[in-house]
Amino acid sequence: MLVPTGSNAMTQAQARALIDRVMTDVHSIINSGASESQMFSRFERLFDDYADVPIIARSALGPPARSASASQMTAFTRAFRGYMARKYGRQFRRFIGATAQVNDARPLQSFWEVDTTMTMRGEAPFEVRWHVSDRGGSNRFFNIIIEGVNVLAAERQEIGSMLERRGGNLDRMTQDLLSAG
Repeated sequence: MLVPTGSNAMTQAQARALIDRVMTDVHSIINSGASESQMFSRFERLFDDYADVPIIARSALGPPARSASASQMTAFTRAFRGYMARKYGRQFRRFIGATAQVNDARPLQSFWEVDTTMTMRGEAPFEVRWHVSDRGGSNRFFNIIIEGVNVLAAERQEIGSMLERRGGNLDRMTQDLLSAG
């Protein structure tokens, strides 16, 4: 069996535990009764704690990331984190009272894929797969696939469209991301 390798090679148990903590914290946030703005702030911290935000942001930006300056990437990454917290935080309200279960983790290329099942009240269970790695020096997720929909690929397409609508002006799009989502 192919197992991800590297100086900080994550184990199957660590991959599973990471996603278990993420799901526990998400449920804690959505079931907290906090206001929407408080939840968004907590989701941003959750991304900081568990997601490889710089890798996700760079991947979502795609080829324009190669020509962006370091300060542009820093500003974009910060704006992107808030955009993601607001966009997905609004959707997480649907998950109040839902249950989540980590089923398995298997190696893929140089990362782990953790399979989970979400069960929402009155709905059929559905699969969520998480891609996790320790390439950035700590165990983090960098992609989610919900019922076959690759969130990172969808965000790459959305960010690309947003950038195109702004004539390729990364600074303008970054500013607009601060209130989008």
